[in-house]
Amino acid sequence: MTDRLEIPDGLRWVERTGAGRAWLAELPGLLAACVARWSLRVGPPFRYAYASLAMPAELPDGTPAVLKLQYPDAESEHEATALARWSGAGAVRLLEHDPGRRALLVERAVPGTPLYELAAEAALDTMVALLPRLCVPAGPPFTSLAEEAAGWAERMPGKWERANRPYERRLLDAALGLLAELVPSQGEQVLVNQDLHAGNVLRATREPWLVIDPKPLVGEREFAVAPVVRGAELGHSPAAVRHRLDRLSAELGLDRDRVRGWTIGQTLAWSLGEGVVFPGQVDVVRWLLDDGW
Repeated sequence: MTDRLEIPDGLRWVERTGAGRAWLAELPGLLAACVARWSLRVGPPFRYAYASLAMPAELPDGTPAVLKLQYPDAESEHEATALARWSGAGAVRLLEHDPGRRALLVERAVPGTPLYELAAEAALDTMVALLPRLCVPAGPPFTSLAEEAAGWAERMPGKWERANRPYERRLLDAALGLLAELVPSQGEQVLVNQDLHAGNVLRATREPWLVIDPKPLVGEREFAVAPVVRGAELGHSPAAVRHRLDRLSAELGLDRDRVRGWTIGQTLAWSLGEGVVFPGQVDVVRWLLDDGW
């Protein structure tokens, strides 16, 4: 397995940079070291991986697990710390961690069916139940939402220009204005997951549903639901986005305007990679800014 490592298509984006190519070259050695350290049996990588090389693993006693070798980006730097903080309450358990190799061994959710295979309303029921359990008080070493949002605001104009202005300037101006208003006026700071969507919540046996692959920050609760509002997995239309915004805000006791603002800010920030535009995310921003709502 370690000498003929097949890279999933979802990870091929890292080949665009020198740092990414260097990481790919290191992967066979990293994998071999983790297999030896934890005495694992591993299977072929999961095909859906995008930010890490993830593969099913089995511990010496037969316990099913997942081995993750993270691409060394800042967003996933504290994933292991978040999993340890949750300690299995609504999220997969952290079994082992090798920070030097950016390697995690985590509980495998079995059968692992994604939440988006439920009807949209049933999936939202699950999110309403999960989110309060995940939004626990937290502080360092997690990056603050304020710091992360400042980075979005700093990078967005340049990325927009380099991408040949792929959407209207009004969207950019609106997102920047909202971030400037929201950052200094936040409420209680809790652990939030900026990549919580219906593909990152899996059916399990220890609990009915468990969160995987968190990208943690510390910020106010209103931000925590932004990825769910945005996520196309539960329907991609103005009506579906508005319904998620309304229902999650009301049932979780959140300020709807702040949820809407954070969703616009983060979604537009995540709509542009270097040389890549995600038009579905731009759609969400347009819908949320539509004065007809």
